Order: sequence, then structure tokens, then C-alpha cells
Amino acid sequence: MEKSLVFRTLHEESPGLKWQALFGYHWPAYEAWYLAEGERERPAYLSCYNALRQHMPELLETYRALCALAGGGDLAARFLSLYQPPPYITGCSQAVLARHGSSLLARNYDYPPELCEGTILHTRWNGRGVIAMTDCLWGVLDGMNDHGLAVSLAFGGRKAVGEGFGAPIILRYLLEFCDSVPEAAEVLARVPTHMAYNITVADSAGRYVTAMIGPDRRASIRRVPVATNHQKKIEWYAHALASETLIRERQLSILVDDPAATEERLLEAFAAPPLFRRDYKRGLGTIYTAAYWPVTGQVSYRWPGETLDLAFDHFPEGELRVSYGLR
Repeated sequence: MEKSLVFRTLHEESPGLKWQALFGYHWPAYEAWYLAEGERERPAYLSCYNALRQHMPELLETYRALCALAGGGDLAARFLSLYQPPPYITGCSQAVLARHGSSLLARNYDYPPELCEGTILHTRWNGRGVIAMTDCLWGVLDGMNDHGLAVSLAFGGRKAVGEGFGAPIILRYLLEFCDSVPEAAEVLARVPTHMAYNITVADSAGRYVTAMIGPDRRASIRRVPVATNHQKKIEWYAHALASETLIRERQLSILVDDPAATEERLLEAFAAPPLFRRDYKRGLGTIYTAAYWPVTGQVSYRWPGETLDLAFDHFPEGELRVSYGLR
């Protein structure tokens, strides 16, 4: 038995009919997920709106436009704020390879295929071109803007849940309004998150950081090129064992610390165990590999036997069905 996922590339400069159709297609599943713990567990609209206004006010114009396209309903507006969403757990590995004035941010996204949206969206909502793998219809799992800022998120391997935003909307905020790693680091230090995440950021000047953020402690932002699914030390041992977070971190650390390591070698490592994982039954299989080159603006999404190369001036729309064998 196999699972499959259709990846779609969509190019729409401003919020419009294409995004509206995307919302209509995915909303039934997202609504069920959003209400899985009961509607009372989700914050009221005013709380969501005020949180956005306080922490990411520049996003409000886009947020209002998307809410209108979604029909203007209360529940959809609360969901689209990504404030206090239901908790969720992923795997993921990510690393930056900085060499001779160039840098590459690469990552594997490990998650149940049936829960991945599979939309690669190219937009220009706030004056910056953005290419991103989306989550929750406008949040970002990983992506890059045309000023050369690339971002990627991984679950932080801790059970803490608190008041704050889902990381995908924080990454959207970074790509819409930040041009550099220092600017992104300032945002990551101040915007509250509802769960523990490791967010790796790279820019066209060769700078990079990994921010270990969570709802119960101050963000730790360090010049670290590698992140998997723990923060400094193991705190959730069962998840760490199942996800092999230490093994993956060690593999990536050895690679990026090797002066002879090339971009090709790093991408080959992401395509093979232990970084590439096939544990789809437990929701820890690799759904895709993403690669971002901040200096050139090149983007690549990869699967076994398939590669999709894109750029800000080359973004054909289309679909690609990927099958995942269960074992």
C-alpha cells in the first residue's frame, strides 16, 4: 500500500482567485483539524487579531485580504491568524553550507504525507517576491525571498505548549518583511510561539543562525548551521529515539564542518539514510527535500527520481504526484 501527495506550484502576485481556490480545496480538512480539540480551545477572533496587531502588524493588510477571500467568516479568520493553533509534531533536518561567498540552505521535511498541503506558492504580497512551501494556506514551512533571505523550520523536540503563534506564520512574516539574518533574528527573539521550534535562517551575505524558540523560555539564537529535533539537550526521549534526532544532527554536523564538503555532497546526504527517512507509518517519513540558494535566488525541491528547479524568474505552474511506500 502506498500514500501519495500532489505538489502544486502556484504563482499569484497579490491575494486573488488562485489563493481563494486553494482555500476552498483545503478548508474542510483544516477546519476539522482546527476544531479537533473543540472550538472553545481555540482563541476568539479578537484575541487573534490583537495578537497579530501587537506582534506582526505589517501582516494585517495581507491577513485582512486573505480573510475576505476566505469568505469573511469568524472561524476561518481565527484559523488564518495561526494564533494558538492545535499543537502538532514533525521531524525535519536542516543545514546551511556556506562556502566562498555562496551559501545553501537545505532541509528534509518529515511528516505524514496525507497532512502535508503540498503547495509551492510564489507571491509578491508586500513588495518582496517570495517562494515558499506553504502550511495552513499562507504559513511557511521553508522558503526564500528575492532579497536573498531563506528560512526553514523543524520541531524543537519539547512538549511545552503556551501562548503564541504557529511557526509557519512567523516564517511568513520573516520572508515578507526581512532582508537579512540580523533582521530575522530580531523578529525571532520577540514574536511569541506556541510550541518549541528550531528555525534556521540564511542570507545572501553568507550569514546564518539557528533560533531555538519556545513558549516557556527566551529564544536562543546562535551561529549554528545545523538543526534537527532537539534544543541543546534531549528533553523528550521517546520522540528523540523515534526521530533519530541525534544521529541526524551528527551526520549533518560532520558534513558542514568538513572543508571538502560540497553542495552536491550535502544534497546527496539528504537523499539517503539517516537523513532521508521512510518511516511513513509513524508519520516520520521524508516528504520532500528543499534547497535554497540565497545569492542566486535558485530553488530546488527533490524526491527520489524527481527534481523541480525553480527561480523568481522561472516559476511554471503545474502539478507533480509523489508516491510514498509504507513500511
